[in-house]
Amino acid sequence: MRQLLLKMASSLSPEAIQRMKARSDQADTILTQLRNQINLLKAAAVSQSCKGEEDILREQNEKLKNEINQIKTQLVMAEIRNGVRQVALPPKRSMSTSTGEGNTAPPPSTTPAAEPASAPAPGPAKVKKGEKQEKKPEKKEGEAKGKKGKGAAEAEPEKMDVSRLDLRVGKILSAEKHPDADSLYVEDVDVGEEKTRTVVSGLVKHIPLEQMQNRIAVFMCNLKPVKMRGVMSQGMIMCASSPDKVEILEPPPGVQPGDRVTFDGYPGNPDAQLNPKKKVWETLKPDIRTDSNKVANYKGAPFKIEGKGIVKAPTLPDAQIS
Repeated sequence: MRQLLLKMASSLSPEAIQRMKARSDQADTILTQLRNQINLLKAAAVSQSCKGEEDILREQNEKLKNEINQIKTQLVMAEIRNGVRQVALPPKRSMSTSTGEGNTAPPPSTTPAAEPASAPAPGPAKVKKGEKQEKKPEKKEGEAKGKKGKGAAEAEPEKMDVSRLDLRVGKILSAEKHPDADSLYVEDVDVGEEKTRTVVSGLVKHIPLEQMQNRIAVFMCNLKPVKMRGVMSQGMIMCASSPDKVEILEPPPGVQPGDRVTFDGYPGNPDAQLNPKKKVWETLKPDIRTDSNKVANYKGAPFKIEGKGIVKAPTLPDAQIS
């Protein structure tokens, strides 16, 4: 075969050999172009496939975002219905403070400033010969005790009596069972303010729901509001109780929402809000009871609505009030 090719090559003219060489170069160029086009087509196919998957993922991500936003909205509405107060988060503050364009203030130095050297304690003054040393006046014992006694007199003990309780007549405008607690009522109460108050009471087992509607009662209005199974309670209805029975205290006829309960011998204005840490109500509670005549009282002073009468329990004498 090789001899045949050599014989054929020897029989060709130089022009023919040149033409064949040019055609060979042209064929190589065409092959190179074809390879480049094939590579471009492969890359385009891969890119198109990835783009399709990217579009699918982007669409799924957007769908998940919408579902999450809907769940958040439903959660906020449920919290609002249950009395949870919604508080906006404060804007985030930058960790560094700018001192100029492109510059950031360095953190304050934590190295304490050098303290001035303390001066040596002065020794006893030298007395020259012939001079008399002056004596400092001595403090009298009575004067020192007098100043101490004055300071002690100013620190008077805090008053602890029933005048610190804000007890008022209120009218239950409506009552219903707590949505999440079988033993609790949720009441809308008028206590003589611009807005009504929500009061939660554990009276389901003692007072029928129909007897709670439009009822006049006495409420403590300066307890710190507390959340009871998701509902914020802004007061406490006052009841007499025994081991077997609980009764709502009954104000005298003719009272109006907002009428204050007062006590002879205990003047003063109630606290705006009782501090739970000082346990004012817990301290006073043992002395707040009904007497043998079912009259609600504190240490013998009856619950009195000025000019209208006294507050009593329907049937329970000598009973704790809470």
